[in-house]
Amino acid sequence: MADVQTQRAGGPSAVALRAFRRDRLGLAALGVVLLFAVLALAAPLVAALYGRNPTEHYGQNEPGLLSAEGLPVRPGGGMSGAFWFGIEPGLGRDVFTQLLYGIRTSLLVATASIALIAVIGVVLGVTVGYLSGLADRVFTFVCNVLLAFPTLLLLLALGPIVQTRFVAPGANEPAWLQFTVLVLVFAAFGWVPLAMMLRTTVRSLREREFVDAARAVGASRRHIVFRELLPNVWAPVLVHVTIALPGIVTAEAALSFLGVGISEPIPDWGRMIARGAEIFYDDPTYMVFPGVTILVFVVAFNLLGDSVRDALDPRTRR
Repeated sequence: MADVQTQRAGGPSAVALRAFRRDRLGLAALGVVLLFAVLALAAPLVAALYGRNPTEHYGQNEPGLLSAEGLPVRPGGGMSGAFWFGIEPGLGRDVFTQLLYGIRTSLLVATASIALIAVIGVVLGVTVGYLSGLADRVFTFVCNVLLAFPTLLLLLALGPIVQTRFVAPGANEPAWLQFTVLVLVFAAFGWVPLAMMLRTTVRSLREREFVDAARAVGASRRHIVFRELLPNVWAPVLVHVTIALPGIVTAEAALSFLGVGISEPIPDWGRMIARGAEIFYDDPTYMVFPGVTILVFVVAFNLLGDSVRDALDPRTRR
């Protein structure tokens, strides 16, 4: 009984935090995620200490690194004390710094997309869930249309359209435009699951006693939404964000693999995997590093999302 009273005194956030701290797998996943975040932020510093950068063609500028066929001369994809993860076949760029800056590319697209998804999903989900009626019917129709729309085909079609409409003939597509298009498309379709979930949650919450009590004392709609409903939906939003982010990372990598995502010379995991697939039988090492990196990144985020969900949901907490 004393333990229950202590937990209640701490509030649901403190209870969830204690539950998460007891989850060793979740803590390990959090450590991996934080490591990736730190590496993304400190990529220029790490690259400077390492003495390499992701864009210079070392294999073409330094003799003895690439063969006449453009393959690394040294075993393991050219791994050595100077090139820890080897060099890229053909151009001879450093693999380690490409992976390092690839983290920044993936996290920038994913975090910007998730931020927009969270804002749109929360605003629409909470609003429609509280209003119901005609707004709910229109919302359901729009969500069904967006869920049925092939997002990948849209991104494949947008590539040449953006290139012809917003880029001068013969010029390269600027980096900011590539990132903007990806973020906007991911956000335009990614808010639907979150908004639908919050709509259902809010429809349940608006019938609870604390909302009825707020209406009884004459509270405005604004007060009910911001003071009564929003504080009770942050947990599902946090769980959705931690689970959805790795999905955006893999989607961005898949688009780059198909040639419609982030283009040269910006380092990107998907494009590295695509290049590695082309020369896999001649040099499989180049494909291994980005493949393992994105696997570790996505698995860590998925495990973190599961742990956060278990900590916030009393029904799954052990």
